Amino acid sequence: MKSTQEQLKLKFQQALAEAFGTDYAEVDPILVSASNPKFGDYQANVSLSLTKQLKQQPRVIAQQIVDKLDVADICKPPEIAGPGFINLKLKTEYLEAQLSNIQTDPRLGVAPTKNPKRVIVDYPSPNIAKEMHVGHLRPAVIGDCLSRILEFVGHDVLRISHVGDWGTPFGMLIAFLEEAYPQALTTTENLDLGDLSSFYRQAKKRFDADEEFKKAAHQAVVNLQAGDEKTLLAWKIVCQLSSRAYEVIYQLMGISPNIIERGESFYNALLPEVLEELDKLGLLVENQGAQCVFLEGFTNREGEPLPLIVQKKDGGYNYATTDLAAIRYRVHVDKAQRVIYPVDAGQSNHFAQVFQVGKKAGWITDDVEFVHAPFGLVLGEDGQKLKTRSGEAVRLQDLLDGAIAHAQADLEARLKQEGREETPEFIHHVAQVIGISAIKYADLSQNRTSNYVFSYDKMLALKGNTAPYMLYAYVRTQGISREGKINFEQLGADAEILLREETELTLAKHLLQLDEVISEVEQDLLPNRLCEYLYQLSDKFNKFYENCPVLKSEEPVRTSRLVLCDLTARTLKLGLSLLGIRVLERM
Repeated sequence: MKSTQEQLKLKFQQALAEAFGTDYAEVDPILVSASNPKFGDYQANVSLSLTKQLKQQPRVIAQQIVDKLDVADICKPPEIAGPGFINLKLKTEYLEAQLSNIQTDPRLGVAPTKNPKRVIVDYPSPNIAKEMHVGHLRPAVIGDCLSRILEFVGHDVLRISHVGDWGTPFGMLIAFLEEAYPQALTTTENLDLGDLSSFYRQAKKRFDADEEFKKAAHQAVVNLQAGDEKTLLAWKIVCQLSSRAYEVIYQLMGISPNIIERGESFYNALLPEVLEELDKLGLLVENQGAQCVFLEGFTNREGEPLPLIVQKKDGGYNYATTDLAAIRYRVHVDKAQRVIYPVDAGQSNHFAQVFQVGKKAGWITDDVEFVHAPFGLVLGEDGQKLKTRSGEAVRLQDLLDGAIAHAQADLEARLKQEGREETPEFIHHVAQVIGISAIKYADLSQNRTSNYVFSYDKMLALKGNTAPYMLYAYVRTQGISREGKINFEQLGADAEILLREETELTLAKHLLQLDEVISEVEQDLLPNRLCEYLYQLSDKFNKFYENCPVLKSEEPVRTSRLVLCDLTARTLKLGLSLLGIRVLERM
């Protein structure tokens, strides 16, 4: 089913062609949702953009478009306002028909893409042997959400975690374990990631202070790269232990289990090929003993061209080399057509540089889109980076446990106030869903590029743009079903929809905008657009519920309003699932 916006866009382009010639058939009508309902539902601003081209006043252009515009089946007669805006108001009968169409559609009117692509989303990419911390929250939550939305739209999505599992950090850890805990390098029994993280911190201190230990660490890296059996076994044990620990976190967070772990080690054997190809293309330049690619638009403090080092003076490789190998592999082997990196904004220069080299090498072409989707920081209530009192990054597990504990305390207080008794199993389940949902929604509801303040009190509030508010709106729809003993699935495809009250019309219009919102997120990769849509839906449903009796209404109004409740519930459930959030039947 074509969205309302898509239908109107086609009608505008037809009118433009009839008014000004076929050259204008592909002109964008600049059709947007009206900012103020009193002006209508949609507004076309194309008249203003054509003033220079047509050498006419915008209102004159607007009138010529309106004279050729046939939207009688969708809208009331168009109106020209201000300097040349064309305002459109949807007909009630059109809205009723559209709602009837989506009532039996499991996709709620969101058509699959006509241009499916192989898409790679690169997340959450933790570092092996280290516990996941607050810095991994955003890539995990945003990456999972984008993957879900792109998959729902119809793209073939590969979720790839580019884990840090190679290089000097492993040399340090293995050298330390060989010396202090040799038994840890033969089995993962009686060892957890907390131990490994502690070992890693101790190893780092030794590495920075002890020259002999530093040599041992470098030798361990050499042994690892050479495929030494004992060193490889130690490396595999560390990787397995880390992966198991990450899976526990992913499961608690509701992150999709379909993540392919493909670390830096995966590309290690391909790095010489990358250098060889760059050299053949004449891109490699030796600079102070290192192999580099000089970049356009990047200079040092002295204004000199800044090179991207792809092989160090000692012959070693770095993150840039591995990322270039990943780009090459994702294009040639994975056959990706769009690659998305949800990584913090601090890495913007790095990605701009490796993407530029990828283009110079011919790996990134017009047929392949590589996108850095940057995000801001998670801040404490003091406005600084969220850290523990000792100055370390907060463990992700602690953040999640804290949210669940806060949610459970709030729930128990509410149950006591209401005089309700629930089983411990119910309380634990609801607290876990609310706690995890609150953290994820608080992250996704912010503009991805902005920093935000982490606050349990704000994210767990029952009012405002929060997960509990969304979940409560869904629970309210299910309460109507329980109270009236209504099976929404049995309402019937032939149920008549009647929109008479203003709050019914407002809710109906919003329900029909889901496809437009998902299309926007597919393009700009900003999940907060979907969050805002769901928040507005919850708000509009609550106003409808307060002003329009449902179960006490007479037929056929009663069934019509039940359909609106059902469509709201299904839209909330679908939208929240695309954010990676589960719903609750009761709270």
